[in-house]
Parts: sequence; C-alpha cells; structure tokens
Amino acid sequence: MSHDPITLRGWDQDHVWHPFTAMQAYRTEDAPIIESAEGFHLTDVVGRTYLDGISSLWCNVHGHRVPEIDAAIREQIDKVSHSTLLGLSSRVSIELARELAKLAPPGLTKVFYSDSGATAVEVALKMAWQYHTQKLMMPSERRLFATVGNAYHGDTVGAVSVGSIPVFHKVYGKLLFETVSVPSPVALRLPEGFSDRESYLKWCFDEVERVIREQHEQLAAFIIEPLVQGAAGILVHPHGYLRHVRRLTRQYNVPLIADEVAVGFGRTGTMLACEQEAVSPDFLCLAKGITGGYLPLAATMTTEAIYNAFLDEPAAGKTFFHGHTYTGNPLGCAAALASLQLFAKNNVVANARRNADRLADRLSVLKDHPHVAEVRQKGIMIGIELVADRESLTPFTAERRTGHLVTLAARRRGVMIRPLGDVVVLMPAPGMPGDLVNQLCETALESIDEATRG
Repeated sequence: MSHDPITLRGWDQDHVWHPFTAMQAYRTEDAPIIESAEGFHLTDVVGRTYLDGISSLWCNVHGHRVPEIDAAIREQIDKVSHSTLLGLSSRVSIELARELAKLAPPGLTKVFYSDSGATAVEVALKMAWQYHTQKLMMPSERRLFATVGNAYHGDTVGAVSVGSIPVFHKVYGKLLFETVSVPSPVALRLPEGFSDRESYLKWCFDEVERVIREQHEQLAAFIIEPLVQGAAGILVHPHGYLRHVRRLTRQYNVPLIADEVAVGFGRTGTMLACEQEAVSPDFLCLAKGITGGYLPLAATMTTEAIYNAFLDEPAAGKTFFHGHTYTGNPLGCAAALASLQLFAKNNVVANARRNADRLADRLSVLKDHPHVAEVRQKGIMIGIELVADRESLTPFTAERRTGHLVTLAARRRGVMIRPLGDVVVLMPAPGMPGDLVNQLCETALESIDEATRG
C-alpha cells in the first residue's frame, strides 16, 4: 500500500528521529522523502529528482540500482539471506574474506565481520586491548589508546572514546575511557606560539614521536584515519605523516589501527588510502563502500600475530567474546563481491582519479572567494570551509547555519549535499561520470554564492 506524501510527512514528524539532525529545525524544512533511485540520482515522493552529491553519506560507489549488484543480491536471496557466523560459516563470507585479504596491505590475512564503521573500530579496539593481555611475549595490561586531534571513528562508546570532535563527543565525556592525543597535522589556523605552517607541522610530527616514546608501554594501539580526517571537515594530512606514524608505532611495538571506513574504496585516488604511503597497519577497518553502498557490512582485518594470541584450548578463556547477530550477512557479502568485481571491470579507481582532477579544476575559482577560507581535497573528497571574512578567518555565527544554507540552495537546484558545520562537503561516488561531477561543482559554486551573500 502506497501512502500519500502528506501522510508520510506527518508520520515522519510523529515517529522518526533522524541521526545527526537538529530535529526542531528539520520539522520546518520539508526535507525530501526519498522514494527511488536510478544511477547517481535520487527521486523523492513528489517526483523531484536530485543528483546524489555525497554518495549517500560517503558509501555509494557505482550508483544506485546497479544491475550486477542487484542480481548478486537476488541470487543470494534465493539461497539464504542470513544464518550466522557464530560457530558456522557461509560460502559468500569465505569468498569475500579471501578477496579482502588479496586487496589489503601485506600481512592482513584475518577478517572479522561486523555491520558498520563504528563496530569495525570497536572490534579493533577490543582486539588490541585483549591481544596485549594474551600475547606470548611479555603480556601486559595496556590502558591507553593514542588518537589524532579532531578524530572521528564512529558513535559507539569505544569509537567515541577515541574521537575528539567537541560538538559530537563532549556531551559523552563521563562515559568514555582514557586516551592520549597528538595534534592534527593541519595548519589553516596556527596555535599561539607558531608563526608559520612549516614550524607547526614539524611540531606535529615531533609530538607523535614524543607521545609514543613516553607512553608506549601503556599504549594498547594508535588509531588514525589515513590521509584524511573526514568528519572533522576533510582535513588532509601532509604527505609522509602516515608513514611517520607507522615507523614509530612499529619501532615501539604499538599496534596501528587504520580506520579506512571513509577513505577506502577509491575515494583518495587508490583502492585503499594506506597504499599511497606503503603502510601496512596491524588492524584495518573497512565499511561504507565495502558493499558499493548497498547494505550494512563492515570488516576488521588483522595479522596472523594478533590472531594467534587468541588461540588456545577453549577453557583457557582466550576467545574473542564479541559478535553481532548479522555478522557476515550473506546478502551484504554478495553485494560486496559484486562491487569488487565492478571495480576491476569498470576501472573505477582510475575514474575517481580523473574526477579528482576535474574537481580541482572546477573548484579552483574559489581560491579568491571572499567567504572561502580553504578548499581541502584528497582524491574525490572535498571540504570547502566557509568564513565570514577570508582575511581574518572569522567564522560565520553558528545561528546563521551557513553550511546548511548551502545545502538548501543546492537542494533547490536538484543536488543533494551535506555540510559539516560550515564546511561544505562534496563526495561524488567513485564511479560517477564526469559530466555529473561538473554539474555537482557548478551547483556547489552557485549555492555557496547564494548562501554567503549579505
């Protein structure tokens, strides 16, 4: 039974609590209710069509209603939609684990499935903690995790504990475990005591070494978003920072967790971001694009050395007591296998690199915009920071919601984008055709002009 748009709008306001959404404002804004999709467009219940400019929250890869992925899911439905991986296995979860082991950095051979980016991180944190108590050489209890300032790793309690974005995380402070943080190596705004970008970034590199050297005996792991801190506003790290972190964590025997939930599957210009600095972490967290953006699935990958610390007779109690009902869901695994095949068939990563060049060219006009502090880009991940005054970097008032005004202006022009505060984020799907990327850029430019006027 199909219900009319007015009824749906009323039920939405009566019953649905939307994530990361200011609900009082949302109730007044007539936000689109999506009914269907085709390719790289979404259509709402009143028939308006929108270009999906944020790849459905950074997860869509090949577009919507992709025949090959649709067929893989239908075929799997005819076999089994879900059983369990608790003490059993399934054909597609095994086949996908093998494919992930082939594409991951060297040494990552073990795959633990879950169902979202946050749970992939939660798995890595708990594995790292338990590993130290069970490892054969010098077992110990390590109480600290090291993180990068402005980190975001998801919304479960463990993932929030290793996050450090005040607007998202401050309210939960008393729920969280202890961490130690190193400064985010970005230099738009220099802290007091630094006069130039070079000296500040050198200090950021030095702080990594100091913290790891001083705390390594207590560090269960160091967690990092490789190359780009997404939810912090697309903060792009300088080349060599990831390799620097890996060198030091290896030197001091601190496991490295690479959270590639947002940056994986082609978005930075390589299949995985770690490839660009030839880094092999001890844990790799994957989600979002793993199924092409179709179904909730995540994977935490790790090494034989980590895995072996959990092997013993059952009575020894070394089992990893963690799991999710839909761990390794066959429909999700089938979608992921089909998506990985499309990466090769359609040369998706090369397409994303071409689009990265297109984005850089089309957005270059913003370098002189009076209300753009910085355009940050890594691959097809774009963050455009808006300010009231470019010279002083004075922000717009929070009450103005300038980034949200850009979203509304773009929506009127038939494009879906979503900001992070006053940072306008563009995140085209890696498989998006170039002409649609051009449309996304043109709409973003017009919408920024409209939203910052006056």
